[in-house]
Amino acid sequence: MWGFFYWNCFLNDMKNKVFIYDTTLRDGAQKKGISYSLEDKIAIAIELDKFGIDYIEGGWPGSNPKDREFFEKVSQLRLQSKIVAFGSTRKKETNVEDDENIKALLSANTPAVAIVGKSSLLHVKEVIRTTPTENLKMIAESVSFCKSVGKEVVYDAEHFFDGYKLDSRYALETLAVAMESGADWLVLCDTNGGTMPAEVRRIVEIVKANFPIKIGIHSHNDCELAVANSIEAVLAGATQVQGTINGFGERCGNANLISVIPNLQLKMDYECVPKDNLKNLVSISRFVSERANFSSDPYQPFVGAAAFAHKGGIHVAAIERCVQSYEHFDPSLVGNKREIVISELSGKGNVRMLAGEWGVSKSSDKKALSIIKANEKNGYQYEGAEGSVELIMRQVEKEYLSPFNVTDYVVVSERRSTGFREDEKPLLEGVQAIVKLECLGEKVHTAAEGEGPVHALDMAFRKALISFYPIIEKMKLTDYKVRILDPDTATSAITRVLVEASMGSKTWTTVGCGRNIISASFKALLDSYELIIVRDRLKSTELLEKAI
Repeated sequence: MWGFFYWNCFLNDMKNKVFIYDTTLRDGAQKKGISYSLEDKIAIAIELDKFGIDYIEGGWPGSNPKDREFFEKVSQLRLQSKIVAFGSTRKKETNVEDDENIKALLSANTPAVAIVGKSSLLHVKEVIRTTPTENLKMIAESVSFCKSVGKEVVYDAEHFFDGYKLDSRYALETLAVAMESGADWLVLCDTNGGTMPAEVRRIVEIVKANFPIKIGIHSHNDCELAVANSIEAVLAGATQVQGTINGFGERCGNANLISVIPNLQLKMDYECVPKDNLKNLVSISRFVSERANFSSDPYQPFVGAAAFAHKGGIHVAAIERCVQSYEHFDPSLVGNKREIVISELSGKGNVRMLAGEWGVSKSSDKKALSIIKANEKNGYQYEGAEGSVELIMRQVEKEYLSPFNVTDYVVVSERRSTGFREDEKPLLEGVQAIVKLECLGEKVHTAAEGEGPVHALDMAFRKALISFYPIIEKMKLTDYKVRILDPDTATSAITRVLVEASMGSKTWTTVGCGRNIISASFKALLDSYELIIVRDRLKSTELLEKAI
């Protein structure tokens, strides 16, 4: 079992609840490049609810029609999470009951509202241009009015840490009037993201000692400290953390809940979401990225595809003996998995661990690694081509029999026309590939046309093999990438080709390399077809053995 010795020794008695307040649908939407549709927002809210988020801030109903429609639709879903509408304090010198923003906030019909107010004298005087006294009235009247109609009020003290450092007395006074007016939460905001962790802890401790009310933290990531500042605030007594999935947000983003939650729950023994839900951390991270039209960050802690990827031979050798040696916790707890990467930096341990995972004999690890390192010296890269790695490991086994043998192939690209005028429509334009191979004792000679040389090769190769290996019909080529390794040599450069294939939910990538891009592409294609045939052959053998 995993022993979190670094925290459990003195945190075993900490079973405190930390309420997670998600603002992906508002703050997260302010990230450059994100524009959620109404359907996106509804879908994300449903997933957040399933994950066990306590508060879901849906948006600012006073700012746009989409957010107003969101609150109408989400109210019909009967989610367990508490939906929150966001808005600001009333405008200066305006009756609170007549303020359009307050009216819109309450019209969302949510059980809770978040009201943002100014805590810094700089913003009071220079941004909203009012007096310190009027700002205090704006806070007090807005909070008390929302409380009078039965709302749970989360008061967001905007720019609180900057305001505290500028004039601590006034910043604390803004909190005092919010609390006295009935606020349920005082959330301290590091809106500029420039406060250091030690400052956050010290200031939160002061607030906690002087205000008998629930405290929250809202951190931005401009100094890459939003997660650290959120944790420091919790250690100082905060019981609500505001943030976003994947840290999406304006400028450099907000506190990343994908990191905050496992740090607090797995390492510090706080309760954030139901324990069984943590295994969905990877899936919710990727779901939100997909809805935001962003690729998932492979290097993101906890959930990235590379978060538990091990490449160095020394590292893998250690993990082979003791997984805790290079992993700070079990990746399956958050729905992730370990990955062993093969490269010129690998040792025999890398090959042995992959062999165990794929059911390949470990006795040929030295030979397989030698082939991999020799190929990488010539331009191959196996780090992103696990399909080719698996095939090499199977090919070096003594009993391995190749399912086919290519003896010859030709690719012809032609463009014929009836004359020599530039604007004349061509009579014939296309690509044809011819493949000769031996398969199960038979010689096969096929040809096929395609949209390009790789497509033509794929069609010809598929045509040659499909009668021998019907499994090929289920396989699809899903991606094709080319990288130039030595661009200074121009058109004679070495090219590396990656081909991604899939069958059902399984995907694999193979690699080819050389100065001839057609040859490199063909090598990647060959590996991809050979691998699926070998896997199917092994599966059939296993089924036969079980039947016997």
